[in-house]
Amino acid sequence: MSEEKNIDFFDLNKRAVSQPLVTDNYSADPSAHVFDNKIYIYPSHDIDAGIPFNDNGDHFGMKDYHVYLMNNPDDNVAKDLGKILDIKDVPWAKRQMWAPDIAKKGNKYYFYFPAKDKDDIFRIGLAISNSPIGPFVPEQNPIEGSYSIDPAVFDDNGVYYMYFGGIWGGQLQKYRNNKYNIKNDLLNDKENAFGPIAAKMSDDMKSFASDPQEIIILDENGSPLLAGDNERRYFEGPWMHKFNNKYYLSYSTGDTHYICYAVGENPMGPFYYAGRILEPVVGWTTHHSICEFNGRWFLFYHDASLSKGVTHLRCMKVTEIFYDEEGLIKTIYPYRNK
Repeated sequence: MSEEKNIDFFDLNKRAVSQPLVTDNYSADPSAHVFDNKIYIYPSHDIDAGIPFNDNGDHFGMKDYHVYLMNNPDDNVAKDLGKILDIKDVPWAKRQMWAPDIAKKGNKYYFYFPAKDKDDIFRIGLAISNSPIGPFVPEQNPIEGSYSIDPAVFDDNGVYYMYFGGIWGGQLQKYRNNKYNIKNDLLNDKENAFGPIAAKMSDDMKSFASDPQEIIILDENGSPLLAGDNERRYFEGPWMHKFNNKYYLSYSTGDTHYICYAVGENPMGPFYYAGRILEPVVGWTTHHSICEFNGRWFLFYHDASLSKGVTHLRCMKVTEIFYDEEGLIKTIYPYRNK
C-alpha cells in the first residue's frame, strides 16, 4: 500500500480544519445534497481490493455505494444509512464504481455513477429510487453516449445538466469529439487543456438531450488554459453551483492536488479561472462537492488521514466556505500551521 512518508499523523489531525465524518468505513468523493432540510452524502466506498498501485487507478477497486445522513453540517458526524447499490446488481458493469452523484426531479431520485463495462471502458450508469435512501433500481444499460468518470448533475431552475470526465485513469484523453480511439492520448503541454464534458439531460433524466460538449476554461486574458498549466487546468471531479446568479465550475487539478474554480454567466460556459478553493490534502487524490445549507455554504472533500496516508483508503470531511465582496471564494488550507 502506498503511504505518505515522514508525516506525524497525530499532529496533522490536531491541525486539520475538519475531522473525518465517518471512522468505521473508508469513504471518498462525497457528493452532498440537501433533501427535506437534511444533508445526504453519496460518496464512493473505498476498500483494499488487493490491486497494486498504478497511474490508471486500478487499485481504486470500489464495488458498492452507501448513503450517509447529517442533520446539519456542524454535527461533524455522518450516519451510515446503508448500502444503496452493489456492482453485482448492475448488468453492464464490471468493476470500479467511482465517484457518483444524485439529482432529485419531481418525486424521484436519480443516482448517477461511473463504472467500467465488460470491455474495461468507463461509462455512466443510472439507478432510480422514490427515496433518497433507496432502494435504487439500476437501469439495464449505461446512459447512451456517456463516457469517462465523475458525473455531476446540476439543476438550473428545472433544467438539468450533467458534467463529467477525468484524464489518466478516467480515460477522457482517449476521446475526441465524443469518439473513443485507443490511440488517442494526453495532449502536448502547449495545446489547449482538456475541459470537462457537459450535456443537457432529457426530461426523464435517463439520457442526454444534447450532444456532450467540452467546457472551455479561460485564463485572465481570455485564452484557454493549456495542458501544461498543471496548477490550473482541469483534470477531473467537476462540480457546478450557482451563487449570486453566477455559475461556479469547480474541479480537481489531479497531479498538482488543488481544488480550483472558474466562473461564468452560462452553465455551458465559457468559464474564467478564478482561483483555488482548497490547498492539497494528504493522499494523492482530491475530490469535492459544494452545497448550501440554511444560507451557509459548505465544501465536502476527502483526505487520507484516517488511513495514515494510504491513497486509496480515504475519509470524507466538511468545512465551511466563504465568499468575498466580489464573489470570489476564500482559499481553504486543510491543515492549520503549527
